[in-house]
Amino acid sequence: MLEKPTFPETKIAACIHDAYGLDVSELTFLPLGADAHTAVYRLLTPDQHAYFLKLRSGVFQETAVTLPKFLYDQGVSAIIPPIPTTDGQLWAELDPFKAMLYAYVNGRNARQVKITPAHWQQFGAALRQIHTIQLPPTLRHALRQETYTPQWREMVKGFLARLNTNTFVNDPIANDTRTLLQTRHDEIQHLVLRAEQLAQTLITQQHPFVLCHADMHASNILIDDNNGSFFIIDWDDPMLAPKERDLMFIGGAQGFTGYTAAAEETLFYQGYGSAEVNADAVAYYRYERIIEDIALFCEDLLLS
Repeated sequence: MLEKPTFPETKIAACIHDAYGLDVSELTFLPLGADAHTAVYRLLTPDQHAYFLKLRSGVFQETAVTLPKFLYDQGVSAIIPPIPTTDGQLWAELDPFKAMLYAYVNGRNARQVKITPAHWQQFGAALRQIHTIQLPPTLRHALRQETYTPQWREMVKGFLARLNTNTFVNDPIANDTRTLLQTRHDEIQHLVLRAEQLAQTLITQQHPFVLCHADMHASNILIDDNNGSFFIIDWDDPMLAPKERDLMFIGGAQGFTGYTAAAEETLFYQGYGSAEVNADAVAYYRYERIIEDIALFCEDLLLS
């Protein structure tokens, strides 16, 4: 969320006191992320201990906190686990929010800073741990599974089919968006068709599913400015999918600063180890990533 919610800070402080036994001396809203259902704050106690507070409204997936806690307990050190409440819960109720508290890491993400070769290797090693971990049945059953859904492809096809109608809002931004889509119509249509072909190929191949973070771009890699520690953050939507669901981000122009695609892959796999990577799966997920972005931008720019 980029704009501070109109929610009384006194209620937030009271919730933290009641649930975590912490007094709040300072609460600073952090304009991070595009998720309109998530607001984050830096919280300071009178003894100058800093915490990271996440407030989540709307749909809440318990795996967003139970899974990172499990991974951390299993020795995945690249995780920042949620801090339990005084009665052992991983979140507190603050209607209409769920409140989750974490240690505050003073750092920057991999879009903002060039991560070191050692960080790339740590990244690979951590993702190998995650992909090979054995989940308890309760966690495994709670995670969504890859279905190769046509949702985003159908949305984009719908927008392309309506380009010559008067069903979109009439303003300069929407009109420019419509013109861009008309200019790139054939290219976008090819993206959708190729993604559909690859989806059918993968369904036929029946790849094994592993635990995936599913949004492993540069903004979700955090480097501690104080000691250089490496963390994988934002576990809001993990899933069971082929390992390529995560591996497609490596060398895939996902915002990492200062390295060529080939260098990213070389350094990452030094930590991840040998792996048979399915080129069709990587291609499918990269196509789908682009198509999803097109669908969401069209929804924002043409309909509102």
